[in-house]
Parts: sequence; structure tokens; C-alpha cells
Amino acid sequence: MKLFKYVLLLVAFTYLSCNNNSLLVTGLKGVNESIKKEYAPDKRVAIYDIDLDYYDDKIVVSGETDSKIGYQKLLDSLKSLDIDFINKIRILPDTVIGNNKFAFANNSVINIRSEPKHSAELGTQGLLGMPLKILDKNGDFYRVQTPDKYISWVDKGGIHRMNKGEFDAWNTRKKVIFTKNFGYVYAEPNENSTIISDISLGGILKFIGNRNNFFEVEYPDNRTGFIKREEAVNYDSWLMNLISSEENIEKTAKSMEGFPYLWGGTSSKGMDCSGFTKMVYLMNGFVIPRDASQQINAGKIVDNKLNFADLQKGDLLFFGTKADENTKQRVVHVGIWLGNEKMEFIHASGNVHVSSMDENQTNFDEMNKNRYLGSRRYLGIKDKNIIDLKARLKL
Repeated sequence: MKLFKYVLLLVAFTYLSCNNNSLLVTGLKGVNESIKKEYAPDKRVAIYDIDLDYYDDKIVVSGETDSKIGYQKLLDSLKSLDIDFINKIRILPDTVIGNNKFAFANNSVINIRSEPKHSAELGTQGLLGMPLKILDKNGDFYRVQTPDKYISWVDKGGIHRMNKGEFDAWNTRKKVIFTKNFGYVYAEPNENSTIISDISLGGILKFIGNRNNFFEVEYPDNRTGFIKREEAVNYDSWLMNLISSEENIEKTAKSMEGFPYLWGGTSSKGMDCSGFTKMVYLMNGFVIPRDASQQINAGKIVDNKLNFADLQKGDLLFFGTKADENTKQRVVHVGIWLGNEKMEFIHASGNVHVSSMDENQTNFDEMNKNRYLGSRRYLGIKDKNIIDLKARLKL
């Protein structure tokens, strides 16, 4: 905030001393940039796309943001200078999406992209039953925010929209979670019946009842079907009985060995490096940040000497380019330490597999050892960026 106040004083001085329009706009852009750095430093989890220009003897502020605080700070700054301005800023979500400002993923996996078009880069994925906030609309695409706060675009066919009352009602109902890697939802309590859809690890549906060896379930869009009871479990019971241990992190991670690599993937159908670590921790009751460059800012720093001596099973290892006098550190990869005598870790690269930091092992990963940046511990650590689902269930 000190920088913001300093920039604002410079703007005031410029405005009062010479009233030069170009200098004024430049100064105000500096104020705007300071607000953006404070309230939306990471565009993956916050929106602050606001610009200032000068037209017809007036300052015009336009763009969009989901930060009401940042928006108000900008308005207060303009008003404090007694500047005549035109406000064309959209506060998201707004009337474009109406009352249905919430949604649930309605397919086994939904693809969430960087732009509102099918050809855009895959940013992340959502699993069946994942709750979403809707922020904006563009054609057949909605800008959504996932539980890990990641913001991007999904096509309308992948979600079912709801108003606040419907959303809250769905959240309070009993659910089942699918615990196998892959499976199906059937039209009848019979695996030879018509398939309603596929379902993958971590998918969640509303519980309706028991029918023989099946759970009767309901989708967000009110479709109904049946899941084999051996492949799913009551969500609350699953969560309360979870033991978030080092051993269970390893067990979950190794159950995904061989899963294919997919840039932007966070599901058993395909996952990138941070999508893999995210899925492992999700199936152990934690929602963690989406990307490796975000995950490195959560948890507790371990292995300061970068010699792997202080690591415990389940710690996240990060790789990339170290900072120097000209460039910042760049994180490009992440894996999970297995804590054995072979110095092994498991990661998604090509596919999910186990590698070693020991040059005497056949699976020695020389490239990643040479670009090792450090590690973070998540288990047993309280952090605002690590959501403990079990703790939320107790509230």
C-alpha cells in the first residue's frame, strides 16, 4: 500500500501543478497498476483488466474485475483527485449471467480453457459434481471459478447452472464419490443396461437410495442413474474416514501409475504434472493450488540445502530454472517424494511414473536433479492455500 499511496501523491502533484492530460493519464495508470498488483497479482485466480484513457476532456475507465475492493480503491483514488471521469467498468459477475451465478460440472470431466473457444489451450479440468462460480458469459462459454480459485472458460454443455438457493440445496444433500479410476453410470441397477455416462475418479453425484448392489444417484441436471456400490462410497463417510498419511499419499499416487500426460489435465483421463499432484491430494481430502508455480507458494519450505536429506514421503518437489540477477525463478515441474532408500519420486512426465534422484538407480532422472529448486510439505500444515475438506465438513 505504501507504493500505491506514493504513486497517488505523484498523480495529485502532477494534476495540480500542470494539469497535463497525458501526464495525468500516465500517473493514473500507475495507480491502477499498483491496485492490480495488490488485489489481483495472479491473473489465474483473480480478474482485474481495467484501463484508463482520455477522451473529450474526460478520463474514461473501462474493463472488468471480480475484485470489489480493488474497484472501490480505484474509484476512491479518482474521486480524491476531483477528476471528472466516465465509469465503464464491469464488476463480475453482473447482469450478463442473470441469477444463475453458480453451477456444477455435469460431465465426467469438463475441459476448462484459457479462452472462450474450443481451440483454446486447456487450462484445467473439473470433475463431475465439482461446484463452480460463474463470473461471465461469451457466446456458448462461461467464465467459471473452480474451488482452487482457478478462473477460465467452459462450454455450456459441460455444466448445469443454478441460482443460489438451488446451489445451496444441492450442497446439503447426501452424495456419493466414485473411488475407482474409471467406470459407468447405468440407466438401471444392472451393468448390462444402457449407459447414462462414464464417470472417473473423484466424481460426485447426489445419493438417492440403494438398489441391490447399486447406488441410485442424481446428476446436477436431474438425470438419474446407478453406480456399482463396490465402485463408490458415501461422500461424508469417505471424507471422515480418510487418513491423510504419508503412506496413503504414496498409495494414491502409485494407483495412477501409467496415466497419460495431458497438458491442463487434472483427471484420470489425463493429467499434467501439477494436475497429478492435485488429484493425489484431492483423493486424500485436500484442495491445493492448480499450477506448480502456485503450489510452490503453499505449505512449509523443506530441504533448504537441496540435498534431499530433510524430505518426508508426500512432500512436493519443484523443478525449473533458478533465479539470477536478471531473471526470476521459473517453476515448470512438480513431483511427489516417496521417501525410500532409492531416493524416488513419482511424477507425470510423458505418463505417471517413478524416477530417482540416485545416480546409481536405473530410473535416475538426471535432468530433474539438475533443475531441482526445493520442496514443500503439505501434510500437517495449516495454510490458506491448502483447503482441508474434512475440516470444512465439521463446520
